[in-house]
Amino acid sequence: MAYDISGKVVLITGAARGIGEETARQAAAKGARVALLGLEPERLERIAGELGPQHTWATCDVTDQQSLDAAVKHTVGELGGIDVVIANAGIANHGTVAESPADVVARVMEVNLIGVSRTVSATVAEVAKRRGYYLLVSSLAAFTALPGMAAYCGSKAGVEHYGNALRFELAYRGVDVGTAHMGWIDTDLVRDVKADSSTFEDTLRKMPGPLGALSSVEDCAAAFLAGIAKRKRRVFVPKSVGLIAALRPITFSWLGDLPILAQAKTMVPQLEEQFRKTGRTFGATSVGMGEPKG
Repeated sequence: MAYDISGKVVLITGAARGIGEETARQAAAKGARVALLGLEPERLERIAGELGPQHTWATCDVTDQQSLDAAVKHTVGELGGIDVVIANAGIANHGTVAESPADVVARVMEVNLIGVSRTVSATVAEVAKRRGYYLLVSSLAAFTALPGMAAYCGSKAGVEHYGNALRFELAYRGVDVGTAHMGWIDTDLVRDVKADSSTFEDTLRKMPGPLGALSSVEDCAAAFLAGIAKRKRRVFVPKSVGLIAALRPITFSWLGDLPILAQAKTMVPQLEEQFRKTGRTFGATSVGMGEPKG
């Protein structure tokens, strides 16, 4: 039987824009009561208002446990509990490790991986009460790697493996855990990288299948909700990302390294120069040092 989210409380981090916002809208359309968490109070308040009075929002930094705990307390107070958590908040820095300040690289890890673990810790008692479901947002980047994305790839691979272990820990409590693995989604985050680096955009055009394809936020959100309905352990967007997952023994072998290494000696200096010219370590739609808009 499908897991019907109608009437259930769905908490989404990074809900102010992009995948989080669209998933909130589609979940609300299916009858869920949504808690939107993020770093842009004006956008969150507007979206929640558009969704209706049965929804709520809270300003929340997923790297700050007190902030998360307060947002969860607010959600439970407003909506009565939590059934589903979509740990979606994420960022990507612009630049290689050699060209990026250490704090920038660490910030990506903190938001993308530690933020997921803090979100789970803040919500697990409530989700267990309702034998609910977690969807932890990883990426295609857990199955492959590109230069200029070391912190992002490392953090998303960490989310996948954290989810694998968490799944075993929560099984006896009746809680299921899935990880979401998306290719390139047409969000502000991806558009920011393209705007700052023509080399990055050219590289995507040359990559085969899901490695270079761009999916819409609407399709991504629909896939998330379909995965939640089946309480799936993996959600792939597009579905062909599943093929890349199956090919990990090759993509992470010396053989898989060859085509990337063949381009890296010219591609990496170009990336570094283009990102250096922008004067930014994060995209134009990020807030402060890696604090994402949603």
